[in-house]
Amino acid sequence: MSAPPKSRGEPVTAKRQLVEYLEEGNKPKADWRIGTEHEKFVFDRKTLRSVSYEAPNGIRALLEGLTRFGWERIEENGNIIALAQNGESITLEPGGQFELSGAPLKNIHETCREVGQHLKQVKEVSDELGIGVLGMGFNPKWSRADTPWMPKGRYKIMGDYMPKRGKLGIDMMIRTCTVQTNLDYSSEADMVKKFRVSLALQPIATALFADSPFTEGKPNGYLSYRSHIWTDTDPDRCGILPFVFEAGMGFERYVDYLLDVPMYFVYRDGQYIDASGQSFRAFLEGKLPALPGEIPTTGDWSDHLTTAFPEVRLKRFLEMRGADGGPWERLCALPAFWVGLLYDSTALDAAWDLVKDWSITDHEQLRRDVPKHALKTPFHGRTVQELAQESLAIARAGLQRRGATDLGGMDESGFLNPLQIIADSGKTPAELKLELYRGKWSGSVDPVFSEFAY
Repeated sequence: MSAPPKSRGEPVTAKRQLVEYLEEGNKPKADWRIGTEHEKFVFDRKTLRSVSYEAPNGIRALLEGLTRFGWERIEENGNIIALAQNGESITLEPGGQFELSGAPLKNIHETCREVGQHLKQVKEVSDELGIGVLGMGFNPKWSRADTPWMPKGRYKIMGDYMPKRGKLGIDMMIRTCTVQTNLDYSSEADMVKKFRVSLALQPIATALFADSPFTEGKPNGYLSYRSHIWTDTDPDRCGILPFVFEAGMGFERYVDYLLDVPMYFVYRDGQYIDASGQSFRAFLEGKLPALPGEIPTTGDWSDHLTTAFPEVRLKRFLEMRGADGGPWERLCALPAFWVGLLYDSTALDAAWDLVKDWSITDHEQLRRDVPKHALKTPFHGRTVQELAQESLAIARAGLQRRGATDLGGMDESGFLNPLQIIADSGKTPAELKLELYRGKWSGSVDPVFSEFAY
């Protein structure tokens, strides 16, 4: 077998190394951090169309313009495709969705400052280019054919493979936006408990953040169509992962799951090699058809971890993936929700008490029904609205106990207020937009691009 490239990490010859890779995510509580990622649509203000990469006011120009703020260029095949600075990165989703992957920060005050600074920079450059930026879960107006693809090698491979495994994978790639939070764990047991609680409550976040009611200018029958899309993307790599709730769940069990998720690609010498549908298990044995005789590196494993799309994803941290994209205040509210639930031990215990008796059938019902009905979803003689209120109360108490205050002495619990309004009113952002569509907007989605742009 040929040796793997050193720049891609250490060679991997045994499953134990893959387990150890995840175990290295264990951190003492003092070192726990908060990472927030959020995507948004970029559009031409005159035509409202999604901008292409190459256009004079397109994605390349936006990336180039942001370099004035000290961002470092990252290129692929001569194209600027990302920016990096101080632990943060700006990356592109396949349809040009613009994503900030935030730095690991200590509290939500820092997170909200980071989000605000990023959006201020993007607005300065986008104003000059005549483009706008919108936070929603699904593009409200434009079709697949109207959506340009970004020049990244992995997206060509994924785009070719997606239609083989589901009807909506291409929509997921080019027409959805999310906000997600990445959180740490201290041990295998801590990871398992947080994984179970967050996976169970992910539909609650989906309901509170539901903001994707339109497809190609018309109501689509869902409140979070983005969430529904994941149910018909690829059954090999999406869903609620029932094994997480079973005895024996741990790092090794998750590795076993990942080894059975078909690969997309291998990255070598600046190029993505198509390995779609092939087995990482075969790769471990030097029998990958795409690279005969080669064995993987830890870099290849890190890449493979990003190609599974469950509602909560394990890397060397846990990713909360259930929320639609939205406005600035909700970009701060999502990390507040999950930090309040998971980073305070009393809150984590209370959240576990809330969900510990739910069956797999319960989890499946919430996953199926919440995208359509959101807070009005019936559950165990109650509604998801009531579960959301209870979850927010647990999270608020958790944030208050954390006691992370800003210079004015305010703790992090205030960042939950936008979600509290939604939960108490029972009306999601999607339902508010539907009311505008049927009333003030007179059956047009076009006003969303002015009234809800950043």
